[in-house]
Amino acid sequence: MKLLAISDRYIPGRFMKDGLASLSKYGIETDVFPWEHAELEELQAANLKIELEGPDAVPLPEELYGIVGQYDIIVAQFPPVPGRLIESAPRLKLIGVLRAGVENIDVKTATQRNIAVFNTPGRNARAVAECTVGLILAEIKNIARANIALKQGRWTRDFPNQKEIPELYDRTVGLVGFGMIAQLVAKFLDAFGAKIIVYDPFFQKGNENIELVDLETLMQRSDIVSIHARYLPETHHLVKREHLLMMKPTAILVNTARSGLVDEKALIDVLTSRKIMGAALDVFDEEPLKPDSPFLALDNVTIVPHLAGSTIDAFRNTPKLFAAHLVRCLNGEKNLPIVNGIVPPLTR
Repeated sequence: MKLLAISDRYIPGRFMKDGLASLSKYGIETDVFPWEHAELEELQAANLKIELEGPDAVPLPEELYGIVGQYDIIVAQFPPVPGRLIESAPRLKLIGVLRAGVENIDVKTATQRNIAVFNTPGRNARAVAECTVGLILAEIKNIARANIALKQGRWTRDFPNQKEIPELYDRTVGLVGFGMIAQLVAKFLDAFGAKIIVYDPFFQKGNENIELVDLETLMQRSDIVSIHARYLPETHHLVKREHLLMMKPTAILVNTARSGLVDEKALIDVLTSRKIMGAALDVFDEEPLKPDSPFLALDNVTIVPHLAGSTIDAFRNTPKLFAAHLVRCLNGEKNLPIVNGIVPPLTR
């Protein structure tokens, strides 16, 4: 069998080769095709366009269409796998996505052609969870604002929340979505003594030290609201204006998931009018932010450029995680990360 790994600036060719090297003992030959961008910002812009508009939004090099027909497996992180590429690969049995979301894959065409689509859930869960906690602390403790002020020559404690700076102990943190990332966030925050409440209609509670509530209750009770839901058409603007207006005036909102889960215009309005204390954001409707973005003028937000999941450990280990799933598939094991319900006809 032959596997084509389409690399990018985050998971470059050497990470692909190293992470998938174990597959050679199973008779899988791996080639790498680079999806190249001169600057990281170009890749980020392409990725956002694909997430918003689908796998046909950004073109692939024509060279790729000429070689893809010889491969049984395609593996990619951010590069699009549109219907045309799938149709150009008559031997294709499996498409592997090196992240949880599959917005860059034409899953409908793959399914119609009986091609399995695997994702790699949890591949950067720890990275995003750690960044989430960091953003929470940065926002409520004014770490970023104080750093900027000192570098500008100002020794000040005059911040929007100066009369309401909290500790995490005994505070209520509401997690919207309770997948692998949010579960790690809950674990980390438990060490601070925070109370965790969760909105996730698909989660079945076990022994977790959490309380399941509806979304309205979560917004009303939380001192910190952190967004971790999957972004799907039905979860677009899951957190609407009316939900933001339910929040305590001393509460903050944190989003390290997808911008589209929150009504961004409404969030800007409630931050501008001080209806809530602040926000910490890693994701935006338009990336990179334009120079006239309202977020840049707000003094009650901590903003970072979509970097929560971007750690060297996550990118280096993701191909290894996928390779492990593929080996399990070859061994006939179950509970595979299949997105479209098709088990690929792959055997050792």
